[in-house]
Amino acid sequence: MKSAVESTSTRPYLIRALYEWCADNGLTPYVAVMVDDTVQVPREHVKNGEIVLNISMDATSALKLGNEFIEFKARFGGVARDIQVPVHRVLAIYARENGQGMAFPVTPTSEGGTRVEGTPLTSVPAAGGGDESSASHMQLVPADAPAAEADDAPQPPKPPAGGGPRPSLKRIK
Repeated sequence: MKSAVESTSTRPYLIRALYEWCADNGLTPYVAVMVDDTVQVPREHVKNGEIVLNISMDATSALKLGNEFIEFKARFGGVARDIQVPVHRVLAIYARENGQGMAFPVTPTSEGGTRVEGTPLTSVPAAGGGDESSASHMQLVPADAPAAEADDAPQPPKPPAGGGPRPSLKRIK
């Protein structure tokens, strides 16, 4: 029997559970990934060392949510690509429609790399002016963070009519 120190990471189990929750509720599961040489994704879609991937059944084929890797095939600009993401590189999994999910904050390791640990999250509009560009970004905050006063509580952005720009995940440090 493994000790608590030697036990398997909970991250892949949490990812699978939130993926299933999204599917059961008709939501679109997205994963935010911190990209390095171990991540196999289209590099032209990586921004600031990160990529957000739609891992819904409609967007992928041959999806495998394993303990070590998330693997699937998907089309990017009409071109089929094989995607392979080490589970330890996943920053968050969340529902596109409401931003609910779990973030895995990055912490430095003694080996000079990074480690990601889980935190439940909820979405609020990103800080900043009310211009059009900030309305499409969401800030993910821990679900147990203190709530704002009712008068100050930010309202989530309304989805644009006619399928305008899709929201994206913005990491705020």
